[in-house]
Amino acid sequence: MLGQQLLNGLAAGAAYALFALGFTLIFGVMRVINLTYGVYYSSGALLALWLTQNGVSLLLALPLASCAIGLIAVGVDFILLTRLQRARAPELASLMVTLGATLLLYSVANTWLGTNVRRFPPSVIPSASFEIFGLYITLSQILIMVLVVVVVMSLSLFLNATRAGLALRALAQNPDAARLMGVRVDVMTAYVSFISGSLGALAGILLGLNYNAIQPYMGESMMLKGFAVIILGGLGDVRGALIAGVLIGVLEAMVAGYMSSSLKEAIGFVLLVLTLWIRPSGLFGQIQIKRA
Repeated sequence: MLGQQLLNGLAAGAAYALFALGFTLIFGVMRVINLTYGVYYSSGALLALWLTQNGVSLLLALPLASCAIGLIAVGVDFILLTRLQRARAPELASLMVTLGATLLLYSVANTWLGTNVRRFPPSVIPSASFEIFGLYITLSQILIMVLVVVVVMSLSLFLNATRAGLALRALAQNPDAARLMGVRVDVMTAYVSFISGSLGALAGILLGLNYNAIQPYMGESMMLKGFAVIILGGLGDVRGALIAGVLIGVLEAMVAGYMSSSLKEAIGFVLLVLTLWIRPSGLFGQIQIKRA
């Protein structure tokens, strides 16, 4: 029982970490709180569902839907956030602007699609499970863990071994110095929007497959977990986001297995509050000391 719950929590937590990774990248580089990120999460799942219902294989629908939402994120973020960045508006400004956009997008989705739960066709991915050392793992869980490992390794390679990755890290560390060194902020912002939007969409697709339940508002509850992950791991810390995402997934599985499944949604909120009380900088964040 314990081993099975740990395995289930690890699979869900890996997808949480993937979602939080894009959220962390947005804040770490752009220094904005982008609430439309939850819309990218649900939109990716809905687009992948539509593709598979129209005969596209899952292996093709995954990259197509993720990249399409990534491109949409570039356009949306440009419209909403470019003027705020140029004016160096405070973080509250981005929060309010993206909140309004999120409410608008959810209203449009609700009017167009309704709130009914949708499910992937049974032929998309077999529901059979495999037994390994007495534990049962499904194909969707295997797909989640494999893809998360591949994506995290690819992102790490991009950030640490390419000129664009170096520019992104420089922009996150010191925006003014990066501009003086010739970093094109508009291009780097587009990179971040595309990568983050694609990661959010991919997380939505994977969790939609895992639970086989998709609806336009699924991004709302995920945003709370995203906030919990980035605050627990440390604002802007990629390593912290990965570890915190897996931790929350495992804790949710433990609560659902040994207490009540209705209580697992409270785990993210409880960890969020405790972290802010005890260590506001997060597990891996650095405490900033401001001098008068």
